[in-house]
Parts: sequence; structure tokens; C-alpha cells
Amino acid sequence: MTVFSELRMRQATAGRWGWDASTTARLGLAGAVMFTLLVGANLASPLYPLLQAELGITSLGVTIAFASYVLALVAVLMLAGHWSDHIGRRAALVLAVLVGLMGGLVFANADNLLMLSAGRMLQGVAVGLATGASSAALRELLPSRPEWASRFTLLSSSGGVAAGPAIGGLLSLLPGATSTPFFIHAAVLLLLLVPLWLLKARPAIRPAEGPRPYTVLAPRRPSVSREARGAFWLASSVGFLSFAVFGFCLSLAPGYFAVVVHADSRPMTGLLAGLTLGASALSQLLKVRGRFAVPAGLAVLGVSIVLVGAAASLSSPVLLVAASLSAGVGQGIAFRLVFNDVASKVEASRHAQIISTVYVLTYLGSAVPVIGLGLAASAIGLGAAASYFTVVCGLAAAVLAVISFRRVLRKG
Repeated sequence: MTVFSELRMRQATAGRWGWDASTTARLGLAGAVMFTLLVGANLASPLYPLLQAELGITSLGVTIAFASYVLALVAVLMLAGHWSDHIGRRAALVLAVLVGLMGGLVFANADNLLMLSAGRMLQGVAVGLATGASSAALRELLPSRPEWASRFTLLSSSGGVAAGPAIGGLLSLLPGATSTPFFIHAAVLLLLLVPLWLLKARPAIRPAEGPRPYTVLAPRRPSVSREARGAFWLASSVGFLSFAVFGFCLSLAPGYFAVVVHADSRPMTGLLAGLTLGASALSQLLKVRGRFAVPAGLAVLGVSIVLVGAAASLSSPVLLVAASLSAGVGQGIAFRLVFNDVASKVEASRHAQIISTVYVLTYLGSAVPVIGLGLAASAIGLGAAASYFTVVCGLAAAVLAVISFRRVLRKG
């Protein structure tokens, strides 16, 4: 089946050659696409202070550019989160890579806030298209090991978000600091298109029938079964809080961290911005079990994010690094367990749609609170705004820890 026939939702072409990849290769390719797109979407994090100076934009402008990515991503998840169920996982991933390629090139050539936001929006569309498709593909490839499917999903997504700032900081040392990282990333995406295009795709899980197949791609009202509803809302709430913290780390935090460590090195601030997300990604490899793992993880997240705010007033780089790492571990453990809980309760035929809906609410955490943070930073200064923000996030984590603790007690 060619990519074009998948997009037209037509039957496979008889005798067409394709790469009949192994399960391992398909796992690696699905994870690599998600990882690479998220790296590209976060290359700019350590570059924002430089872009502010070059383009003359404010802290609010940075948060607008950052939030435009999130809002586009959320819109795609809402409108097209179920597409891969009908056109196939491979076709959805090919579309995602092509749109991500365009987004990076637009951002690389941006000379004003409008172009920056347009590039970010295209990157958001790409990640939105890939999110449900890659998550569902990983689950289908590991039908007897759903927990590991969730681990791989979060490892590739958190790992990509964490690696983006570090890679962006290093590549910014090359000539053309604000464009070269995106040109290099575009080349990597082009290389990824080759195995994706050659791959012998598996049939869509819900192929369309009848004379008007495209009607199945129309937006759908999200709905969750009664059995999965409690798990869905807990996972979405934990995700929202997590990505509020991540949004802070990836937008305004590089400038905030530079003040704490008394340095203006883009590689260093990029590394610091990715610490929390890197720890979250690596925590997917930990075998943490137990009834109280979720409330414990949320409690660790809450205490740690407050300490990140305290690190500035204490001028303590050591506390900043330690708190960033522990926040990532706490978040990673808690989110993986609640994410796996809702994924295990959703029927396979609606997996991409429901998981996309979880991510809709999750990614909103990177938009709404971060825009508020940008407004506060413009009014009272970045340091004070960041301190208040970390306290609010800490209190929210404490509330969620209590809710999950009571949920465990009710289950007995």
C-alpha cells in the first residue's frame, strides 16, 4: 500500500513491494518520528533570549510564540486525533514529518514575531498528527505488554522534549545560531522519510467504507467510557500540571536559569531547561510499583518545583539542578502510571482518539498557564513571576497527590 493510497483510504495495490519491517524496527521508527519532531519543536528554547534581542520582542512575545505551538497542537488533536485510525499509522506519520519539515524552515527564516508564531504553529500541527498515531502504533506493536507501550510512548515524547533544548544550545554555537539548528533538523527529517516511505504499512484499524470515505475524518466529540472516566480525568489533570511545569522550563526558564547560575551560555541554559524533562524520560526505565506510587510521585513533584523557585532567591545552582532532576522523576513516575491506567481501560479501536484527548488537556498546560506567566513577568519581572508560579504549581501538585491518595484508599 502506497502512502497516497492510504491517504485516499483505498485498498492496497496488489504485489506492491515494500519493506516488511520487523516489530523491533517498527517500534524504533514510530518512537524515532515522535522523538525527532519533539526535538525540533524544542530546539528554540535556549535561543529565545537571543531571538528577543535580535527581533526586539518581549517576554510576552516569547510566550505567545511558544503558546502558538501548543494551541495549534491542541487544535489538531481535537480535530484530527482519530485520523490515523482510518488512514493508517504510517500515512499519519508521513504527514507529520512533512509538516514538521515546513515548520522548522519557516522558523529558521523568521524575522518577526508573526513568522516565529507561524513556524511554531506548523510544528504544533506536526506533533499533533504524530501523537495519537505513534502512541497507537506502539500499543498495537506490543499488544501483550501495554505498560511497556506506555513507557516507550512517554520515553520518546519526554526524551524528545528534553533533548531539544540541549541540542539547540549546542547547535547554536555554529554560524547562524538561530537558523542552523533548524536546517540540520530538516535534514534529519528528510532522512526519516526514506524508511517511512518504503515501509510496508499495516491496514488501518478502522478502514472507511462507502462512496464518501472522508466523512470519517470529520471532527468528533470526545467521549470516554464510564469505566475509564476517573482514570481519564486524573491522567489529564496530572498531564496539565506536568506540562505547565515543562512549559515554564522551555519558554521563560532559560533566562531565569541564566540568572541563577550567573552564566550566559546557551548550551548550559539549554541543558538546564531540559533537566526536568530528561529526568522524566529516564524515569520511564525505573520499575516503580505500589499502590501509593502516584501520590508519592506527585508529592515529590510539588516539593521539587517549589525548591526550583527557591533556588533563585538562594542563588544556589546545586539546589536548582537537584530540584529540577527530582521534579522530573516525580512527574515521570506519576504520569506514566496514570497514563498507563487510562490507556489500559480504552478499547483498541478508540485508542488514538482517547489518548489524543488526554494530550489535548495535557498540552493546554503548556499554553494557558505559560501565557499568564508571560503577562506576570512583563508586569512584575521574571524572577518574582517565576517564584509565584512555582508556588502555585507546588500547591496544585499537593492537591492532586491528596486526590490520588484518597482514590487509592477507596479502591482498598
